[in-house]
Amino acid sequence: MSTPRFRADHVGSLKRPEALQKAREELLGPHDAVRNLGAHDNEELKRLEDRYIRDVVGLQETIGLQSITDGEFRRRTWWTDLVLNLEGISVTMAGASGLSGVDHEGRRRPLPGVTVHGKIRWRRSATVDAFTFLRNVTRRTPKVTMPAPPIVHYFSGREGIAKTAYPDLAAFWDDLVGAYRMEFQALGDAGCTYVQMDECMIAFLCDPKHREWLHSRGQDPDRLLGTYADAINRVIGGRPPGMTVAMHLCRGNMSGHWFAEGGYEPVADTLFNGIDVDAYFLEYDSPRAGTYEPLRLVPKHKALVLGLVSTKTPTLESADDLKRRIGEASRYVALDQLCLSPQCGFSSNYIGNPVTIDDQKRKLGLVVEVAREVWG
Repeated sequence: MSTPRFRADHVGSLKRPEALQKAREELLGPHDAVRNLGAHDNEELKRLEDRYIRDVVGLQETIGLQSITDGEFRRRTWWTDLVLNLEGISVTMAGASGLSGVDHEGRRRPLPGVTVHGKIRWRRSATVDAFTFLRNVTRRTPKVTMPAPPIVHYFSGREGIAKTAYPDLAAFWDDLVGAYRMEFQALGDAGCTYVQMDECMIAFLCDPKHREWLHSRGQDPDRLLGTYADAINRVIGGRPPGMTVAMHLCRGNMSGHWFAEGGYEPVADTLFNGIDVDAYFLEYDSPRAGTYEPLRLVPKHKALVLGLVSTKTPTLESADDLKRRIGEASRYVALDQLCLSPQCGFSSNYIGNPVTIDDQKRKLGLVVEVAREVWG
């Protein structure tokens, strides 16, 4: 890898202070308002974000993390800011796919929908300004997170991509990949060396229900997997020299809800051997992620970050249990390739998961503590 493998890492999004949550709604409107969906230019809110980002950077450094994010404090959600920054795309959070997520109490929540109504074009970077601020307030390694390109296709489907713009989906992928490559180039020019692509759609392909749903839409999940892998490779194939790219696999994380389940076996070979990233952050906090057996396919030159600590509940995991589970995983992939993190972010949208900032601090501290004990 181009940068050290951080034995203790985290996925990126962090719980917003209540004052920042309220300010966002007061200045941009309620959570479903159009102004609160993508990037904003409200100067008052930006000043508040600057203040709280400095605080959350200090929190990460005090805990002992070496990979530092801005907590995604400037975003409405983990993915909408970048996607809506591309010309030709609109998003609805009302639910348009027919699929929904569920939390531990059985409450359901619909998946959002994407419409590609025109040609996809990169306008300007959605991430560089935030990265530049972050780089200037930490001496450690600043990490940028972004949604992987397959989310645009999965949440739209063929029916959500206007045939007037893209009668041929090959042109759709060309334009989407091209826009992402420009985003990566802008980050490289700004000095970014560590990018994490958050990829839910490949994890969704592990779920028999999602595969059945795709068949009902006339799509072959295995063929789609190859299409998604090709798009990701085309994006990162043009990354600037010296940039490490990791991929985070997630089955959904929205205010404690998840959207899929099933082990990695159906996608493992393509995921680990067909996608050219340097490292994987794998959700492994619950039985929904399956066994460690698919890890046997991880190449020896790639790092694997085990997401063993849950961000969905406040219950603090046992250090001994985490060490035991790392040992179990090391039966399939060398211990030296392994690292530790929470399974996802603590706040995939600005409201966040049903945990407190103190819960988050204890869990991140546990990750650092266990990593030191296991790897020194």
